[in-house]
Amino acid sequence: MQKIELIHTPALLPYYNLQDKTVVVIDILRATSTMCVAFNTGVNKILPIASPEECKMFKDFDFIIAAERNAMKVPGFDMGNSPFEFENPFLAGKNIAFTTTNGTKAIKMAKAMQPYKILIGAFLNITALAKLIQDLNKDVVLVCSGWKDKYNLEDTLFGGALIDKLLPNFEMEDDASLSAHCLFLQYQDNIESLVRKSSHAQRFKLLNVQTDDVSFCLQQDLYSFVPEMEGEYIVNISSAQAC
Repeated sequence: MQKIELIHTPALLPYYNLQDKTVVVIDILRATSTMCVAFNTGVNKILPIASPEECKMFKDFDFIIAAERNAMKVPGFDMGNSPFEFENPFLAGKNIAFTTTNGTKAIKMAKAMQPYKILIGAFLNITALAKLIQDLNKDVVLVCSGWKDKYNLEDTLFGGALIDKLLPNFEMEDDASLSAHCLFLQYQDNIESLVRKSSHAQRFKLLNVQTDDVSFCLQQDLYSFVPEMEGEYIVNISSAQAC
């Protein structure tokens, strides 16, 4: 039986072996949720970038440049990291260079460890994601992006929800997976009220974010596709295969 592991923050990645495993990168608030929205809008591909300085250079190569740090759009960039920004139909067919505080860092760190695949996970595509993981039939590692290398609630809660969909065809390998699953089981009927107490949701409130990104990102199964890494880019392979 294939195994599930969960990593609470990218800082713990060096203690794990990702080689030849399916890796799911999770950043519910908001990078992986926003990426799902972008591909639903028709974005061609997304290039995850480590820093705003590097990201800005891709403006010269006809990329839309998007950067977020500390939950705010970086001045001088086309876009930030709210899913509502990525619903703009102008983005259809465009390429996006994207850097965020946590999510793109987790993606780049995981890619360097030679996994079998890197998939983009969110509540927005959770059922399609679970099905693809089962079809791949590899051990799976769930990588929570956290907040600046620290634990966060919403990514772990999503990990538990995904684990619930993978059982009993997969088995939990570690205590991190078990604790995430227990958290989900305890709060599955009250997910939004719990996440609104989280530090990231409180951060949005302090910053007076005008859109309700929390509520949006906690919607389940808006999309039936799973973005994944192909080379240096994140693409929507499943959508292309369906055409």
